[in-house]
Amino acid sequence: MPVPFPPPDTLHPVKLASAKDHKGTVFLAPAVAHHPQFHAGDYTYASAHTPPEDWAFHLAPYLYSFSPETLTIGKFCQIADGVTFITSSANHRYDGFSSYPFGIFAGGLLDTPAMPDPGPDTTIGHDVWIGQGAKIMPGAKVGSGVIVAAGAVVTGTVPDYAVIGGNPAKVVRMRFDAQTIAALLDIKWWDWPIDVIRAHEAEIVGGDLDALRAAAPI
Repeated sequence: MPVPFPPPDTLHPVKLASAKDHKGTVFLAPAVAHHPQFHAGDYTYASAHTPPEDWAFHLAPYLYSFSPETLTIGKFCQIADGVTFITSSANHRYDGFSSYPFGIFAGGLLDTPAMPDPGPDTTIGHDVWIGQGAKIMPGAKVGSGVIVAAGAVVTGTVPDYAVIGGNPAKVVRMRFDAQTIAALLDIKWWDWPIDVIRAHEAEIVGGDLDALRAAAPI
């Protein structure tokens, strides 16, 4: 009998051979549920060689509960060890002569002239693989199906199903042609019920678009 897939609210979805929880991998949605500005979709996971006490702080250390921006990550994303989301609250004002944040040392005031205006949200699509040590910069918008190379520094808008790498990260190649990408975004397998996804794992991780279409629930 197959092992049932863990529910999306499972904090530690991986079991060791001893049957104990593997603390270094979490489904991110329950791990960051306490943070009002951090939103993660079902089955997205993050891993760390040294498990942190606070996964939200570990991944997005400048995203505070009072931050005006949000960090939103889609479903079924895969986040490797050492990934950091540097969100807009990390920014200093730099449009004038000095970038020094005087307000921080005056009672933490956020409405002094030295403080920047609220910055943009950061969004990650569905089924995105973010490699070891990558940094996602403020306001980045990463499409679905993207693969981010280890150590990449990601800024701006990344198209769906691109492979990106470097500093600053650039598109190395597209994973599929435009017609296939459009079809995958229409199929949206990540929105299927989990039992349907598990039953058609071969089609989802394979390369036969017709077979994937045929697997889609009516």
